[in-house]
Amino acid sequence: MSLASRISLLASRVGLEVKTKIDATHPGVARAWVCFGYVGNQIVVRSSHNVASVTRLAAGRYRVTFDTAMPDDNYCWTALARSSTNSGTQRMAIVRSSTDQKTAQFVNISCATTSASFSDSSEINLTVYR
Repeated sequence: MSLASRISLLASRVGLEVKTKIDATHPGVARAWVCFGYVGNQIVVRSSHNVASVTRLAAGRYRVTFDTAMPDDNYCWTALARSSTNSGTQRMAIVRSSTDQKTAQFVNISCATTSASFSDSSEINLTVYR
């Protein structure tokens, strides 16, 4: 048996082993994700999974509602925002105010500048793990 054949057989066996250990219920698989932005005075959802809607609550403040609710509010979310300009004004999707909510049905996220003022972005990417 050639080396190439052995490597191919090994890769096939590894694939079968991983397939039996990681499925849709694995905690490392995202339960919801969305790529959206505020463009032309409206929310534009480019692509998503398990997201029913994205609502703009105010400048830089959004509510992402899940298609299928999470089991509880003990999930982890992470988000990134694209800068809306090329002037070096960065946007961050990490700022949360005390009024933001996180429930099994939805999560509120905020987008802000580096000076901590709420600001919209043309692209925000949110991922939720549970």
